[in-house]
Amino acid sequence: MTRQSRREFLENSMFAAVAATAAASPVASQAADREGSKSPNERLRVAVLGVNGRGRSHISGFLPRADCEIAAIVDPDENVGLTKGVKNVFDRTGKKPALYKDMREVFDDKSIDIVSIATPNHWHSLAAIWAVQAGKDVYVEKPISHNVNEGRRVVQAARKHNRMVQAGTQCRTIAGTREAIEFVLAGGIGEVKLARGLCYKPRGSIGPKGNYDVPAGIDYDLWLGPAPKMEVTTRRRFHYDWHWQYDYGNGDLGNQGIHQMDIARWGLGVDTIGDSVIAYGGRLGYVDAGNTANTQVSVHTWGDKTLIFETRGLKTSGLSPQSDVGGSKIGVIFYGTKGYVVQYRYTHSAAFDLDGKMIKEFKGGSDADHYNNFIAGVRSRKHEDLNGEVEKGHISSALCHLGNVSYLLGETVDAKEASRRLDGNDAAMETFDRTVQHLVDNGVDLGKTPLRFGAPVKIDGKAEAATGEMAKAANAMFTREYRAPFVVPEEKAL
Repeated sequence: MTRQSRREFLENSMFAAVAATAAASPVASQAADREGSKSPNERLRVAVLGVNGRGRSHISGFLPRADCEIAAIVDPDENVGLTKGVKNVFDRTGKKPALYKDMREVFDDKSIDIVSIATPNHWHSLAAIWAVQAGKDVYVEKPISHNVNEGRRVVQAARKHNRMVQAGTQCRTIAGTREAIEFVLAGGIGEVKLARGLCYKPRGSIGPKGNYDVPAGIDYDLWLGPAPKMEVTTRRRFHYDWHWQYDYGNGDLGNQGIHQMDIARWGLGVDTIGDSVIAYGGRLGYVDAGNTANTQVSVHTWGDKTLIFETRGLKTSGLSPQSDVGGSKIGVIFYGTKGYVVQYRYTHSAAFDLDGKMIKEFKGGSDADHYNNFIAGVRSRKHEDLNGEVEKGHISSALCHLGNVSYLLGETVDAKEASRRLDGNDAAMETFDRTVQHLVDNGVDLGKTPLRFGAPVKIDGKAEAATGEMAKAANAMFTREYRAPFVVPEEKAL
């Protein structure tokens, strides 16, 4: 396809039919029917780690099941643990789960069957590994890791200890996405060599960088875990805003974006971390305590297949006015030789022919389906039964980390030089043109605050290591220095 025809499709027809169907199609309820054994004797005892954000969804995912019991809550913030964890469960069940600050105590409890992890990102892998080593099955939030290497260690631990580990990428089970990907992989739109992930999600300033006291009631040492020791926090809002600081989070690329990255990789039919990546962007439009990019594009390749991922945190109208379906600007587009598939909600996707006419819809499912699939895998003891099995989660998480590695290894350049470096790749150039216009529309003067253009990183996908000129610098960023005793073990120590 030519650059012009692709742009024409994106601007004029991609979401036009989708907008009409979305308006008439309610999103599947998060409270959809749960499956589960009717016998309380078969109950699985669950410990939920971290209940300030996604952890509450974990509670809601397990609580209605007849075959599961929320037996423990773990949170280093005692106020959060009590109000959003223990009280939440007690109010809904009449039973009071145990409360811990230190996850290691719950790992020592042999009555716990499942550990459900919704901590900040920097804890995901180590918590999962410790739980697996203690004989627990694990549901771990996305991304399953904070860097490339530790994600592989989770996979290795799961295999060694024969534990079921499900990544929290629920679109792997939700019908509206799952059926669309099956259609793509079956050749429904012909040969697909390009996928585009979109994470257009406004993120405002988190306030000035400063020295802020840690809120009362938080065991800061346990909260930090593997991260560097700091006496005070540099962000004003302690919870959630850690996403925008690299010590703890991975920016929106690894926060919201991991969902779309996973779907895009899935539909391309690739199962390694690729053979190259290059990224560009910046934290633009404001100066605050965050240091992750709020505008970022990463380009990944597997031979002749390409995945382009776009992250926008500033105000944006999407790819076209029609793309603001229900206010959403998050999704994935697959470009085939016979048409296109657009995933525009977790529960809704659509296929189009080359003229932009909708030819098929895919819809249905809910977040609950992914928990059901996890419990089915726990019962069967076959990791192949898990739709979001840990290795799938690792590979997709690693792609997000690779985008950040390239970006952080880059240098600031002007728009003309950035354009020159992308010359020869029509899809990448088209994306760059739109990204620059998006920044201009938001009042960003690239002459005063230039883009950071990432280093091109070559990758041995099977070895999961960088190669070539950037190998030493990139491989050093595939891991991190861990703060004892919160150390992700090497493979031999698993």
